[in-house]
Amino acid sequence: MADATLTAERRSALGKGGAGRIRREGRVPAVVYGLGGDSVPVSVGARELAHLLAGPSGVNTLITLNVDGTDELTLARQIQRNPLKGSITHVDFVRVRADQTVEAEVPLHLTGDAEGVSRGGVLEQALHHLSVEARPSDLPTSIEFDISALMIGDTVHVRDIAIPAGVTVVQGGDALVAQISAPRVSRAAGGEGAAEGESAGEG
Repeated sequence: MADATLTAERRSALGKGGAGRIRREGRVPAVVYGLGGDSVPVSVGARELAHLLAGPSGVNTLITLNVDGTDELTLARQIQRNPLKGSITHVDFVRVRADQTVEAEVPLHLTGDAEGVSRGGVLEQALHHLSVEARPSDLPTSIEFDISALMIGDTVHVRDIAIPAGVTVVQGGDALVAQISAPRVSRAAGGEGAAEGESAGEG
C-alpha cells in the first residue's frame, strides 16, 4: 500500500466563515482525531490532497500528516465534496497505528470475460467493495476475481475470493458477489404478441 506525506496547518478560524476563507485560499478545512488524542482543527492543500486520494490506494492511502513539525499516521475519512464541482470541502484525518488493524472498504474488480456471458447470460455484480480489516500497511489497493470460467447459473460468494495475507474480510462468506443469470425474455416482445392476439380475437 502506498503512503504519502502531507503538511497540515493548525487553523483558528472556525465555522462557515472561516472554512470559506480557507477554501478560497486553495486549502481544505480538516480535523485530526483518534487514538485518545485531542481533536485538532487543521487545513491542508486542496491540490495536494486531491492528488493523493486520486492515487492507486484512493481513500485508503496511508498519509503521514505533519502537524507543527510532528508526524502522525492517518487515514482520510468522512470526505465531503462539492456536489457540483466534485472538489473536496472537508475531510477527517483519523490517527492510526502501524501495528493495529483498521477497517476499510476495498474495491472489488471482476476480471476476464465470463463464458456464460458469451453464451447469452447476464453478469450481475452485487458487491463492488469488500469490507476488510488489516494493518494499515497491509490494506490492498484492490481485490480481483477472475470470472472467465463462470457459466450461466454460476454464482460467486465472498468465500470464493482469494484474500491477501494479513487481510480479514468483515462480510460473511455467504454474501453474494456476482452471478451469471439466464437471458431475460423481452417484455416488449411479449407485449407485442399479446396485442396481436387481442386484435385477432376481436376480429
